[in-house]
Amino acid sequence: MAVVQSLKERQAAGRDARRHAKRSLHAAIGNTDRDPVQLLQENSKGRVEALVPLRYGRMSVSPFTFYRGSAILQAHDLAGTVNSGIAFPVCGDAHLLNFGGFATPERQLVFDLNDFDEVATGPWEWDVKRLAASFAIAGEHMGFNRGALADIVATALHEYRDRMSQYAEYSALELWHEIVTFERMIEAAVTAEGRQHINRTMEKAASRTHESLLGKMATLTDGRWIIRDAPPALFHPGGPNSLLGHEQKWSDTDEWKGKLSAAFDNYLRTLSSERRKLIAQYALHDVAFKVVGVGSVGTFCLVMLFIDSHGKPLFLQVKEARQSVISRFFHGEGTPHQGDRVVSGQRLLQAASDSFLGWTTGPAGRQFYFRQLRDMKVSADVERMSSTILRGYARICGWALARAHAKASGKAVEIAAYLGNGNRFADALTEYAFAYAEQNQKDYDTFIRACRSGTLEARSDEDMAADFRV
Repeated sequence: MAVVQSLKERQAAGRDARRHAKRSLHAAIGNTDRDPVQLLQENSKGRVEALVPLRYGRMSVSPFTFYRGSAILQAHDLAGTVNSGIAFPVCGDAHLLNFGGFATPERQLVFDLNDFDEVATGPWEWDVKRLAASFAIAGEHMGFNRGALADIVATALHEYRDRMSQYAEYSALELWHEIVTFERMIEAAVTAEGRQHINRTMEKAASRTHESLLGKMATLTDGRWIIRDAPPALFHPGGPNSLLGHEQKWSDTDEWKGKLSAAFDNYLRTLSSERRKLIAQYALHDVAFKVVGVGSVGTFCLVMLFIDSHGKPLFLQVKEARQSVISRFFHGEGTPHQGDRVVSGQRLLQAASDSFLGWTTGPAGRQFYFRQLRDMKVSADVERMSSTILRGYARICGWALARAHAKASGKAVEIAAYLGNGNRFADALTEYAFAYAEQNQKDYDTFIRACRSGTLEARSDEDMAADFRV
């Protein structure tokens, strides 16, 4: 049995961490003596070769899209910064667009972290710093002045501090069942504009279902639903529009489907028995390769379309899980299977997770995890937000991150004691956010020069789509 410390002992441990990790030291951005292009090229190894230019093309749109796709750079830099010594499975990529709304298995709309490709044991401060910097970088891209941006960044940090202090008083079970619903978000909103924005988002989420996706994404042919090719973002692995290359043997459809079937059976073994019975009521109609996001472009990602006897769909997404950038630069407890790492981390950090979350090993030893493609999932349209709405969004992100960290770590008492009631940590991280935004701009400029010189090939979705037009 574990030895449970008293609250006083835990609070003392949190305050004691300030001795070796002064809160003011969090303003430092770390070790930036590296070649960003080289690190990005290393991070692209093992991806679908034909899709790497698309990854760079999506990253080249703005300093913020570059930031989204270059988590490896910040992880490298953070390894040279101070931390409190409190480590646990963190998101690893907690920028502002990796939060969003989705439905729980009980059909309740909640707001939470929603991307866990980089989840790994690491310092909690790394998540908070990635979030803070993302608001500074996105806000600068949107043209907000420094004063407004400082207020937005500080809002997220103050909310994280205040919520962590609140969670330090929760019992273990109370914290485990804590959930940020959209109804609670409306109650917490401080402006009428904010409440209206949340209500509109709820309406949008309600329309984003498997059924609404079916007609947009597939065609019924002779009683079978077939996913429509839309290269480069969506194509059949063994079809004429495939970008996977012959060396992957995807063109051998029968061989590929046989391997996929075995991998799917292994995935089912990671689900609870009632979930397996649920999936058994569906028949597989089609499978296609789907390019998603920015940082994930070039990794193997499939979408599987299932239909039940009523003709209703279920879309499952199968995403490749690679080594986390966090585990590359911070040595903590690891999980041998990368898909298991993502699933376990997601279940630990989220208040409620996807019913179909599971993992498997696929062809060529690649490791994958499964989740639903769409289930009332909705993300923030940040670039259309006013400064008032973005500040409200920052508050909600700070709340959600504090809840996730408090649950996953069981260390809310220690973290809250370390943070204290003042502004030292928030002031330091606001300074960090602007300093890292400047570093991100330098890295972006270096990246763009590499694209223009031909060192890196960058192509847009439109450019690549033109290759398939007759």
